[in-house]
Amino acid sequence: MDWERLADAVQLELPKDYREFVESYGGGEIDEYLSISTPPVPGSPYGDLLERVDPALSDRDCQELGALLEGEDLPLLLPFADPGSSDVALWLRKGAADSWTVAIFRRQAPRGVNRWTVFDGGMAEFCLAVLTGVVDPFSERIAGSGPHVFVSWRDL
Repeated sequence: MDWERLADAVQLELPKDYREFVESYGGGEIDEYLSISTPPVPGSPYGDLLERVDPALSDRDCQELGALLEGEDLPLLLPFADPGSSDVALWLRKGAADSWTVAIFRRQAPRGVNRWTVFDGGMAEFCLAVLTGVVDPFSERIAGSGPHVFVSWRDL
């Protein structure tokens, strides 16, 4: 992938750890659990990253995320991964791309419970923390403790 050309075309640089992951693995799923989106790739069902820039949030969702960010202005968001539970992991696009942190939106949460979790790290660090059980931000847990398997969309 020509990352410079992509950044120029869409006016958006993506984090280095994400670019390295995509270069190594492409789009696909980890343990049939965590799907990683990529920029458009012909034929890939995971090539929807750029179609998801700045998703619309309800007023409630904005208030809940704002509460976690302690009154900071809401940054732009970009979803990059989805577990099987329909939750979503998004970048909080504040500052340089390599400093973006991760927010997780749980679609299924008990009434009165904030549906957002903020992870103070990048995409690769977040995926590692989820796969090793250091964090459990999604509605459903990943099955098993490993070894974990990534399956490319080309192998599905």
